[in-house]
Amino acid sequence: MAYQQGGGFGGPREMHKAVCAECKKECEVPFKPREGGKPILCRDCYQKSKGQSR
Repeated sequence: MAYQQGGGFGGPREMHKAVCAECKKECEVPFKPREGGKPILCRDCYQKSKGQSR
């Protein structure tokens, strides 16, 4: 049985360009960013914010 696109198990992920809400660097995320959605963080800023919440 073949999986349709979006299965994500072992297949290549479709990456989407985004701009980090913290440092304003361009980054890629494995989901399609929505306008008015959650702020998008690059990997570095995400790791920093995760560490602060503890």
